[in-house]
Amino acid sequence: MKILVKNLGELKQAEFSLGEITILCGGNNTGKTYATYALFGFLSTWRKLFSIKISSNYIKQLLDEGVTHIDVSEYVKQTEQILAEGCRAYTQELPKIFAASAERFKETEFKIILDNNDIRATGKYDRKIRSANIELFSLSKQEGNDDLVVTLLVEKTTMKISTDVITHFITDALKDILFASFFPKPFIASAERTGAAIFRKELNFARNRLLEEVSQVNKNIDPLELLFKEYQDYALPVEKNVDFTRQLETIVKDKSFIAQQHSEILTNFADIIGGEYTVTRDDELYYVPKNSKKVKLTMDESSSAVRSLLDIGFYLRHVAQRGDLLMIDEPELNLHPENQRRVARLFARLANLEIKVFITTHSDYIIKELNTLMMLNHDKPHLKRIAEDEGYQSKELISAAKIKVYIAEKALIQLEGGQRKTQCQTLVAADIDPELGIEARSFDETIDKMNQIQQDIVWGGD
Repeated sequence: MKILVKNLGELKQAEFSLGEITILCGGNNTGKTYATYALFGFLSTWRKLFSIKISSNYIKQLLDEGVTHIDVSEYVKQTEQILAEGCRAYTQELPKIFAASAERFKETEFKIILDNNDIRATGKYDRKIRSANIELFSLSKQEGNDDLVVTLLVEKTTMKISTDVITHFITDALKDILFASFFPKPFIASAERTGAAIFRKELNFARNRLLEEVSQVNKNIDPLELLFKEYQDYALPVEKNVDFTRQLETIVKDKSFIAQQHSEILTNFADIIGGEYTVTRDDELYYVPKNSKKVKLTMDESSSAVRSLLDIGFYLRHVAQRGDLLMIDEPELNLHPENQRRVARLFARLANLEIKVFITTHSDYIIKELNTLMMLNHDKPHLKRIAEDEGYQSKELISAAKIKVYIAEKALIQLEGGQRKTQCQTLVAADIDPELGIEARSFDETIDKMNQIQQDIVWGGD
């Protein structure tokens, strides 16, 4: 899957694709967050924006005969058109995604390019639609079979659901069968996440107070619609962070596959933050330091590092699923260099467990630690000795083929429709050597300059 953008923030034209770990680095105000937010918005909304039309004959047959068969291969032929129209619709939604003026995106283009040869209708699909604990109909497709079978599970006379709703569920099933394998479910921790952690209770109080006042003043006002309008003041990733922190009491009732099968990752995460998070029955959120079990700190009493990793901690313990895309804007926020190294090792572990990781970063420590994990990932005696001496585990080592790095910078590129190359802001793929690591010139040039100055200071008087 390739993502192409034009006139998006500082990015004049750029193209990038997802690896198991994808890194955007570069200077401030170079387009990294714009690319991240645009991708997150697409992955969060594509099902609503993609349009698939099915014949009303399928619905009639389902209600008359109790079952209908839909040949998915017919829709495979339409995928290019469905995708193109969906991307155009999403581009129109960008002002809402960024909570910004439409003027800013009037020349923006957002495209997703899939290899049509990879689109197949062979995957398995199985879902049952319920209402009031009653199963109404099922949608199923067997592995290697092109037929989506929709079966009525109740008598037609007891079906209390409109044909439009039935159509909606069928088209959603077709979207998932055709596209879900390409578009991972995203979870994002934005750079504003520390604020959401501090003001979690205030946000809940403000919401409840608003709902209470609206219900008393005017019965014709829809409180949910009003809240949605209020949220439009914030970019979608920030809105998602706020919603996530507000719902922790509900979220903690579930356990992720990591908590169930790979608890050592949670132990490693607890080492990074130096303790654990806990949510009480009264929905009070605390941080409990590892060596002070009797001490419970609120978020505003806790360190900025504890707050910056809050969303990630609850995601890992309660939400994470294989195939997800974990997106983090500046994971190094407020972290000591040693913990930045530990976070890089955590990302490699997640990538090896089929959770894709997407980050923007200014951290040379994260890049260099990933370099170490790649360079150690070879079957050489001295590398095995170094890994053992330094405490690296085989589950942390990662193949260079799993990592993609892009540098946000000015470069000569040929704009679409142009005859000559033009110097403009873009994303340049960094060279990655399995034995030498990532060419992160965005950091290396600054470090080299600092080293040169210090050399001049030390030796310049001789």
